[in-house]
Amino acid sequence: MAGTRTTAPAQLSALELATWTGLLRAHSTLTRRLDRELEAECGLSLAQYDVLVTIAHAPNRHLRMTELADAVVLSRSGLTRLVDRLESLDLVARQSCPTDARVTHATLTKEGLTALRNATPVHLRGVRQHVTGRLSAAEQRSVADAMARLLRDD
Repeated sequence: MAGTRTTAPAQLSALELATWTGLLRAHSTLTRRLDRELEAECGLSLAQYDVLVTIAHAPNRHLRMTELADAVVLSRSGLTRLVDRLESLDLVARQSCPTDARVTHATLTKEGLTALRNATPVHLRGVRQHVTGRLSAAEQRSVADAMARLLRDD
Protein backbone atom coordinates (compact mmCIF):
# COMPACT_ATOMS: atom_id res chain seq x y z
CA MET A 1 0.00 0.00 0.00
CA ALA A 2 1.40 3.43 -0.93
CA GLY A 3 2.50 5.49 2.03
CA THR A 4 2.45 2.52 4.38
CA ARG A 5 5.49 2.38 6.57
CA THR A 6 7.00 -0.95 7.57
CA THR A 7 8.12 -1.02 11.18
CA ALA A 8 10.83 -3.20 12.60
CA PRO A 9 9.92 -5.69 15.31
CA ALA A 10 10.14 -4.19 18.81
CA GLN A 11 12.87 -6.62 19.88
CA LEU A 12 15.84 -8.37 18.36
CA SER A 13 15.48 -12.08 17.72
CA ALA A 14 17.64 -14.41 19.78
CA LEU A 15 20.04 -14.80 16.84
CA GLU A 16 20.18 -11.04 16.22
CA LEU A 17 20.86 -10.40 19.89
CA ALA A 18 23.57 -13.08 20.02
CA THR A 19 25.20 -11.59 16.91
CA TRP A 20 25.11 -8.03 18.23
CA THR A 21 26.23 -8.76 21.80
CA GLY A 22 28.84 -11.24 20.57
CA LEU A 23 30.34 -8.58 18.31
CA LEU A 24 30.42 -6.02 21.13
CA ARG A 25 31.85 -8.41 23.71
CA ALA A 26 34.46 -9.85 21.34
CA HIS A 27 35.66 -6.37 20.40
CA SER A 28 35.82 -5.22 24.00
CA THR A 29 37.54 -8.35 25.30
CA LEU A 30 40.05 -8.62 22.47
CA THR A 31 41.04 -4.95 22.50
CA ARG A 32 41.55 -5.07 26.29
CA ARG A 33 43.76 -8.17 25.94
CA LEU A 34 45.84 -6.66 23.15
CA ASP A 35 46.11 -3.37 25.05
CA ARG A 36 47.27 -5.14 28.22
CA GLU A 37 49.95 -7.07 26.34
CA LEU A 38 51.30 -4.02 24.53
CA GLU A 39 51.36 -1.99 27.76
CA ALA A 40 53.12 -4.74 29.70
CA GLU A 41 55.74 -5.57 27.07
CA CYS A 42 56.24 -2.25 25.25
CA GLY A 43 54.80 0.54 27.38
CA LEU A 44 52.36 1.48 24.61
CA SER A 45 48.59 1.35 24.67
CA LEU A 46 46.70 -0.21 21.76
CA ALA A 47 45.44 3.28 20.83
CA GLN A 48 49.01 4.61 20.78
CA TYR A 49 50.12 1.66 18.66
CA ASP A 50 47.22 2.27 16.29
CA VAL A 51 48.26 5.92 15.84
CA LEU A 52 51.90 5.00 15.25
CA VAL A 53 51.08 2.29 12.69
CA THR A 54 48.61 4.56 10.90
CA ILE A 55 51.17 7.34 10.57
CA ALA A 56 53.86 4.83 9.53
CA HIS A 57 51.71 3.69 6.60
CA ALA A 58 51.01 7.24 5.41
CA PRO A 59 53.12 8.80 2.65
CA ASN A 60 56.34 10.24 4.10
CA ARG A 61 55.21 8.98 7.52
CA HIS A 62 53.07 12.01 8.20
CA LEU A 63 49.35 12.63 8.15
CA ARG A 64 46.97 15.52 8.72
CA MET A 65 45.57 15.42 12.23
CA THR A 66 42.00 15.37 10.84
CA GLU A 67 42.80 12.40 8.61
CA LEU A 68 44.49 10.65 11.50
CA ALA A 69 41.44 11.16 13.73
CA ASP A 70 39.20 9.62 11.06
CA ALA A 71 41.58 6.71 10.47
CA VAL A 72 41.85 5.70 14.13
CA VAL A 73 38.22 6.46 14.99
CA LEU A 74 38.93 8.93 17.77
CA SER A 75 37.31 12.26 18.41
CA ARG A 76 39.45 15.24 17.49
CA SER A 77 39.94 16.08 21.17
CA GLY A 78 40.76 12.46 22.03
CA LEU A 79 43.32 12.33 19.25
CA THR A 80 44.84 15.64 20.37
CA ARG A 81 45.39 14.27 23.88
CA LEU A 82 46.82 11.02 22.52
CA VAL A 83 49.19 12.83 20.15
CA ASP A 84 50.18 15.15 23.04
CA ARG A 85 51.24 12.04 24.98
CA LEU A 86 53.09 10.53 22.01
CA GLU A 87 54.81 13.87 21.40
CA SER A 88 55.92 14.02 25.05
CA LEU A 89 57.50 10.57 24.52
CA ASP A 90 59.24 11.84 21.34
CA LEU A 91 57.40 9.24 19.26
CA VAL A 92 55.45 11.74 17.16
CA ALA A 93 56.11 15.34 16.18
CA ARG A 94 53.59 17.94 15.06
CA GLN A 95 54.47 19.96 11.99
CA SER A 96 52.66 22.87 10.40
CA CYS A 97 51.73 22.45 6.78
CA PRO A 98 53.91 24.75 4.66
CA THR A 99 51.05 25.46 2.23
CA ASP A 100 48.14 25.84 4.68
CA ALA A 101 48.71 27.34 8.13
CA ARG A 102 45.40 25.87 9.36
CA VAL A 103 46.69 22.32 8.89
CA THR A 104 48.87 20.39 11.30
CA HIS A 105 50.53 17.09 10.47
CA ALA A 106 51.49 14.32 12.87
CA THR A 107 54.86 12.90 11.86
CA LEU A 108 56.45 9.69 13.06
CA THR A 109 59.85 10.33 14.63
CA LYS A 110 62.86 8.01 14.49
CA GLU A 111 62.07 7.00 18.09
CA GLY A 112 58.44 6.39 17.10
CA LEU A 113 59.49 4.11 14.27
CA THR A 114 61.75 2.19 16.67
CA ALA A 115 58.93 1.86 19.22
CA LEU A 116 56.60 0.68 16.47
CA ARG A 117 59.10 -1.90 15.23
CA ASN A 118 59.52 -3.20 18.79
CA ALA A 119 55.77 -3.34 19.45
CA THR A 120 54.70 -4.91 16.17
CA PRO A 121 55.80 -8.49 16.98
CA VAL A 122 53.95 -8.28 20.32
CA HIS A 123 50.80 -7.03 18.60
CA LEU A 124 50.94 -9.60 15.81
CA ARG A 125 51.52 -12.41 18.29
CA GLY A 126 48.46 -11.25 20.25
CA VAL A 127 46.27 -11.03 17.14
CA ARG A 128 47.30 -14.54 16.15
CA GLN A 129 46.92 -15.94 19.67
CA HIS A 130 43.57 -14.32 20.47
CA VAL A 131 41.90 -14.05 17.06
CA THR A 132 43.21 -15.69 13.91
CA GLY A 133 44.74 -18.68 15.66
CA ARG A 134 41.32 -19.60 17.06
CA LEU A 135 39.66 -19.64 13.65
CA SER A 136 40.13 -21.86 10.63
CA ALA A 137 41.05 -20.26 7.30
CA ALA A 138 37.41 -20.65 6.18
CA GLU A 139 36.15 -18.98 9.37
CA GLN A 140 38.64 -16.15 8.93
CA ARG A 141 37.36 -15.59 5.37
CA SER A 142 33.76 -15.61 6.61
CA VAL A 143 34.50 -13.11 9.39
CA ALA A 144 36.50 -10.87 7.03
CA ASP A 145 33.67 -10.96 4.46
CA ALA A 146 31.03 -10.24 7.10
CA MET A 147 33.01 -7.30 8.53
CA ALA A 148 33.49 -5.88 5.03
CA ARG A 149 29.71 -6.03 4.45
CA LEU A 150 29.08 -4.29 7.78
CA LEU A 151 31.46 -1.49 6.88
CA ARG A 152 30.01 -0.87 3.41
CA ASP A 153 28.05 2.32 2.92
CA ASP A 154 24.78 1.31 1.32
